[in-house]
Amino acid sequence: MALMTGEEYIESIRSMDMKIYMFGKRVENPVDDPILRPSLNSVRMTYDMAQLEEYQELMTATSPITGERCNRFTYIHMSNEDLVKKVKMLRLMGQMTAACFQRCVGLDAFNAVFSTTFEVDKKYGTSYHENFKKFAALCQDKDYTTDGAMTDPKGDRSLPPHKQTDPDMYLRVVERRPDGIVVRGAKAHQTGMCNSHEVLVMPTVAMSPEDKDYAVAFAIQADADGVFMIIGRQSCDTRKLEGSEIDVGNSEFGGVEALVVFDNVFVPNDRIFLNGETDFAGMLVERFAGYHRQSYGGCKVGVGDVLIGASAVIADYNGAAKASHVKDKLIEMMHLNETMYSCGIACSAEGSKTESGNHLINLLLANVCKQNVTRFPYEIARLAEDIAGGVVVTAPSEADLRGEFTGHYVEKYLRAASGVPTENRIRILRLIENLVMGAGAVGYRTESLHGAGSPQAQRVMIARQGNLEGKKLLAKTIAHVKE
Repeated sequence: MALMTGEEYIESIRSMDMKIYMFGKRVENPVDDPILRPSLNSVRMTYDMAQLEEYQELMTATSPITGERCNRFTYIHMSNEDLVKKVKMLRLMGQMTAACFQRCVGLDAFNAVFSTTFEVDKKYGTSYHENFKKFAALCQDKDYTTDGAMTDPKGDRSLPPHKQTDPDMYLRVVERRPDGIVVRGAKAHQTGMCNSHEVLVMPTVAMSPEDKDYAVAFAIQADADGVFMIIGRQSCDTRKLEGSEIDVGNSEFGGVEALVVFDNVFVPNDRIFLNGETDFAGMLVERFAGYHRQSYGGCKVGVGDVLIGASAVIADYNGAAKASHVKDKLIEMMHLNETMYSCGIACSAEGSKTESGNHLINLLLANVCKQNVTRFPYEIARLAEDIAGGVVVTAPSEADLRGEFTGHYVEKYLRAASGVPTENRIRILRLIENLVMGAGAVGYRTESLHGAGSPQAQRVMIARQGNLEGKKLLAKTIAHVKE
């Protein structure tokens, strides 16, 4: 099958029977729901961009599994150059949508599961790697979007999965049958699940032998029996119901998260990629986290490009672009943004080949990349708010801008630089608001902190990967210390 167009993708999601709940009720038509549709549009862009000739090398690649050209969001990285192209692709998509385009998690899960299953099979003689290759080939051939699902609710964080008061706080196998397994539990914060054809489930922590039922990885269709989603709230999300293009800030694109419940879901044997091999749960988590922390050096940088651009525009509109402190703030924003990008490129260029043949990023540098991403977007957002001024949160609504009585006053008193229409100024202000504190902040600011693991998770990996003992030896050698 050829690469899907954006419109074909939309219709493929429309044909599915996903169980999606929002505000206490089932969403009967999620494709056209005004709150959900912007997130669908963001994914659509990953299909539309792959159709454009100038982006073919960035957005598509020849699959090592099928030998056919596929969307790079379904690809297995076979070189460090592939890893670099991934980061560049994610930056481009961030620039095009100024939102979370949601396919990174599935891509990162693909590559982590690919290499891990190879090593599980090597040790235990299982057939997980072949199972996964067949699944990946299906997704590449059909051009499917896959949601990567790792984060469990976790319950009491001080306890491992098997000691939880409620055993469903981590997704687990509740029944093993000759033809497959039955699983129960939930995955939290699932970005893009309601826009996906498939879901690829992984464990969320390293595990001991007592956690055997929780060491499970598999794939099922997003509309499988027993799977349903509860959409998360976002700041300003109901503005999308008001019919105002301006007040939303980014009216075309966005992202949504869901709590995904697996209520006794059957998984056939050929869709299972890990089933009780607890000694490989940590490897899968570590590799997925590394790939996903690399991703943030691309996607958040692309969205940052838009926010920096909006900050420069509002400086022009406010008549403040020539002020030295404004220029310096824009320089600082660019410096921070390019530093994140540099880390994403560095961990890609320093990648290495796994036993399975695909390439893994440099884990230390990937975690350094994400540690920077937990901080720099907050400073970029702060500087954007500083440059925009207080009106970024006090501007009247579009209804007041258009109002028969109020419109004249809004036009008169919110005009700034000569020749700049008041409407244009408000549009840019709303875009900044969207990215730093509105619905868009979920996919930029807050996701920069918690996506791919909290800041402490990266610090643990940096401590583990940083080779402190080796550095101590360097110092002792230079100082001629003998012990």
